Amino acid sequence: MRCLLKGLVGGIDEAGRGPLAGPVVSSCVVWKELPENKCGVADSKLLREKKREDLFSWITDHAHRVGIGIATNEEIDALNILNASLLSMERAVRCTGITPDLILVDGNHKIKNFPDSRPVVKGDRKCFYIACASIIAKVVRDRIMEMYHSLYPVYNFKQNKGYPTKDHRMFIGSHGVSPIHRRTFKGVKENLAR
Repeated sequence: MRCLLKGLVGGIDEAGRGPLAGPVVSSCVVWKELPENKCGVADSKLLREKKREDLFSWITDHAHRVGIGIATNEEIDALNILNASLLSMERAVRCTGITPDLILVDGNHKIKNFPDSRPVVKGDRKCFYIACASIIAKVVRDRIMEMYHSLYPVYNFKQNKGYPTKDHRMFIGSHGVSPIHRRTFKGVKENLAR
């Protein structure tokens, strides 16, 4: 992976822009120096769940700082998904308790209030720092959705994680909208009157 830089470098990525339910979760992973063995870190979407869990532990054990930022489904509905994602990213940086010398952000937007942020399109596939953040964000969000499954089992959040699968859409049609559904999203708003 490219993006091998020096200094206090943070990578940021989010998980959960596309689902119909639940929060968007971002992570900022800060490294003082790159580890010699990167242990197979890659874009979280390319990894199996067991590998993501193993890497989650490895990253949290070895990174200088790890921060998590969350924007709720209510904030997503109020701000739109892009602005809520950027808000969760800003929260993730602040959660680290430090300001990195450079912040590499997956996508094509900088982080508000952090002028030293640099967007990297497809950064989760190109850059170790961002790939680490993608793993942390994905694992944290999956765990949140598994917790929501215990509260709202009829939607099968444990399996679909809130994404618009055929079954999830069917469950919304059958059971209506839960408190964690995103009311402004297509596939949800049509069922609000139920």
